[in-house]
Amino acid sequence: MKKIILTTLALCLVLFATAQATARQFVLNITPDGASTLTCYLPAHSSGRAIVDCPGGGYSHLAIDHEGHDWAPYFNEKGIAYFVLKYRMPNGDRSIPMGDACQAMRMVRDSAAVWGINPMDVGIMGFSAGGHLASTVSTHAEFDARPNFSILFYPVISMDKKVSHHGSCENFLGKDQANPDLVRSFSNQNSVEGHLTPRAYIIMANDDDVVPPVTNGIAYYTAMRNAGNECALTVYPTGGHGFGFRPSYAFHEQMLSDLSQWLDSFQPPKQNAVRVACIGNSITDGYGIDMAEQNAYPAVLQGKLGEGYCVKNYGVSGNTLLRKGNLPYVQRMAWRDALAFQPDIVILKLGTNDSKPMNWQYGADFESDLNAMIDTLEALPSNPKIYLATPIPAYSHSWSINDSVIVNGIIPVIKKVARKRKCGLIDLRTAFDDPKLILTDGIHPSRKGAARMAELIYEAIKEY
Repeated sequence: MKKIILTTLALCLVLFATAQATARQFVLNITPDGASTLTCYLPAHSSGRAIVDCPGGGYSHLAIDHEGHDWAPYFNEKGIAYFVLKYRMPNGDRSIPMGDACQAMRMVRDSAAVWGINPMDVGIMGFSAGGHLASTVSTHAEFDARPNFSILFYPVISMDKKVSHHGSCENFLGKDQANPDLVRSFSNQNSVEGHLTPRAYIIMANDDDVVPPVTNGIAYYTAMRNAGNECALTVYPTGGHGFGFRPSYAFHEQMLSDLSQWLDSFQPPKQNAVRVACIGNSITDGYGIDMAEQNAYPAVLQGKLGEGYCVKNYGVSGNTLLRKGNLPYVQRMAWRDALAFQPDIVILKLGTNDSKPMNWQYGADFESDLNAMIDTLEALPSNPKIYLATPIPAYSHSWSINDSVIVNGIIPVIKKVARKRKCGLIDLRTAFDDPKLILTDGIHPSRKGAARMAELIYEAIKEY
């Protein structure tokens, strides 16, 4: 009898907290038949942040209370709009839950103005198999559905049954579970992209014997860290699997405190910020610079420009401007993201990899391919101001990069196109004349070199 009274009292307290923090609660259909729904909890005082939640259940059912609805008071009290996704089970068709999750993300962003949400501050949260779904959206979805951050509780990451949760793998991939390419692709640590995969916070218990932490959550953390992306990891000593929001969990209060601190550790860009897209190769990407997301030139440029700007790094190592090159930039997710970002300013810095013999054999196309990129950028509704940056000096022939081709073949074309198309021109080569700013490979800037690049680009665009 005493247990029943305490349980009833706890439920009443949860309902009271929800009523105080939640201004509106309603359900929207994701699918016309209501098989997939989104339960919306809008806070009384909105911070502009939103989170879409994907409960777990091995892709066979949903633990929709302690991994779903029970979290609403916690988030609403923080001014965070909270959405619980009831997604459909895949039954071997992975596109079903993926489609529901992507539609939920788009729905929240499409209704952002009405619901008091900043569309650039919409995260996703997932538990167990829901963590796999959340990490799948984070790594595979297009720009409009990809979250700005993710929270992954004891997530299934791998689709390799030997090191993951059997049922989740079988239910998600179905007949394709023996396809090594799909197993690899949807083992989401393999699909992390530098700068493009959103920051993440991973929460697990060391004694989880259902989803092995090392080959799942820690594997995702490792991939994020190696890519230079922002990622945090907390592993509690005990708790097993599936603790969710249960107050009986020994580390429940500490977990909520840790999560709160992480959520408070970053702020979204202002909605009216000037958007700057930094397009380029490994020099833009920050190759060789530890934690490039914080230390490559676009991040330094963000610090110099301030909160009135939103600078994004769309650098991809090894890529070429030439469409017939070995790794054409226009075929990458980064190019699609840069366009979807709707930039106000574009810094286009490609050409170094085009100097390789395997690529420069198509050098006659460099001018037309550059003009084609500019055509695509100029057609954007945001009507961006485009700056063409010359490649920095190559002090060695590493990776067959040829400085003579850069000087005599590539830079003259960049200058010619900038003049004809009335693009801004940023001369990085002339001003970047100190070999000490380059790593020992003779090609890539060091952290000091990245800071120098940011300074030169800042001086060029500060009058915008």
